[in-house]
Amino acid sequence: MPELPEVETVCRGLRPLLEGRRIAAVEVRRHDLRRPVPADLAHRLEGRRIEAVRRRAKYGLVALSGGSTLLFHLGMSGRFRHVRAGANDTAPAAHDHVVLETDAGDRVVFNDARRFGLLVLADSAMLDAHPLLRDLGPEPLDDAFTPGYLRRALAHRRTSLKAALMDQRLVAGLGNIYVAEALHRARLSPRRGTHSIGPARAARLVAAIRAVLEEAIAAGGSSLRDHARVDGGLGYFQHRFRVYDRAGAPCPRADCGGTIQRLVQAGRSTFWCAGCQR
Repeated sequence: MPELPEVETVCRGLRPLLEGRRIAAVEVRRHDLRRPVPADLAHRLEGRRIEAVRRRAKYGLVALSGGSTLLFHLGMSGRFRHVRAGANDTAPAAHDHVVLETDAGDRVVFNDARRFGLLVLADSAMLDAHPLLRDLGPEPLDDAFTPGYLRRALAHRRTSLKAALMDQRLVAGLGNIYVAEALHRARLSPRRGTHSIGPARAARLVAAIRAVLEEAIAAGGSSLRDHARVDGGLGYFQHRFRVYDRAGAPCPRADCGGTIQRLVQAGRSTFWCAGCQR
């Protein structure tokens, strides 16, 4: 499933195409996504000016004139594709479900083979109270995500560090890939108890989370199966994985000499090095 860097990459690709433009036409070719696309979506979008495109956790938010926001989630396989104004090949591809056309003639197409994505409309003034957003924790790249916050948030939990970081109520946008990568950089075991994270470990972990996410965003995310940028290009952070999906490979840390291992936590694969992650 796309995580924070992949959704941020998509939002950055959509901004120059959408911000400041009006939606000239909307075609809904299939309504049955994870949540049904609103039956009146075209009516409610056409003619609206797009004021901003931003991200919250793993959601994209498209703010519209008139006080509405189009909220999207990519699910497992969702992606947006740009079709340039005047392009000769405008025939829909398989799994093209929603097409937005701007007043500049550009088309933005939402494609989702597995149909686990969603497109819903929300009241912009009540966005923070929306059921999909209201319980989210701080953004890991925002100033509110500090070592002090993390230490306090973990202190009264009785679970593994990996499980806690996957909880979107604690910190928003992290998933299996970037939690594994951050824990390796911070030299912390995914099995470590949350109550044992003191000031020094919290500082290492916050720094590692920020570094991994910033590098992944700069690389356009990780393209393992379905993720692609809006322009069709692929992300390449997958070529920089230190531990994720590298079971049996040597630990890349020069002073370690250990081997990357795989274990299952809460039904999810965890990749780590027992030699240097304690």
